[in-house]
Amino acid sequence: MKCIVLLSGGVDSTTCLAMALEKYAASDVLTMMAFYGQKHAKELEAARKVADYYGVCHIEVNLTEAFSLSDCPLLQGRGQDIDHESYEQQLKKIGGQGTLDTYVPFRNGLFLSYAAAVAVSVGADVIYYGAHADDAAGRAYPDCTPEFEQAMNTAIYEGSGRTCHLEAPLLHWNKAGVVKEGLRLHAPYELTWSCYEGGDTPCGTCGTCIDRAKAFAANGVKDPALKENK
Repeated sequence: MKCIVLLSGGVDSTTCLAMALEKYAASDVLTMMAFYGQKHAKELEAARKVADYYGVCHIEVNLTEAFSLSDCPLLQGRGQDIDHESYEQQLKKIGGQGTLDTYVPFRNGLFLSYAAAVAVSVGADVIYYGAHADDAAGRAYPDCTPEFEQAMNTAIYEGSGRTCHLEAPLLHWNKAGVVKEGLRLHAPYELTWSCYEGGDTPCGTCGTCIDRAKAFAANGVKDPALKENK
């Protein structure tokens, strides 16, 4: 095994996987999905479908306990409603900078640390994750920023005995750029799920649904996942 890809079942991580598979054979790639106590299983189901589509080895880990003290509305048993506004609107309400309510505390840090342990165990020399510029804007999701990526890359490299490093190939792209690259690579976006809600179809009004819709519109194409759901 040479490469681990954090796979959430969404657009960004699926694009990362498609990019990794330009460089590595499917037999050299391991995808990892984490259950962290989210309210629905749509993400997990999508990740399984994407991994199966590409024929890569896929593992799932349970990290629920790490977030048991968080009041993030994405988590099971939390009373707070998910904000149904764009990320831009949400940031404006808090002065243009600061973490959003849907930030799960240090989630990417935990996922990447777990992946690093797996990487050392299986001999992988790189971990891909799908942070991009829209999520980093205003530090809405601080574990998606270039500063975080740089720090985690250093920690993983040193902590693995200098055998493994982190790659975030989407880091300086907005969502439209991510989708553009995925379309070039024929990523199976029809299998992905981004919505924070767990309905039969995407709600279309939560922050991630809005961001996704704008990204496909910017590329002049219809979201294939919406066509699949109709």
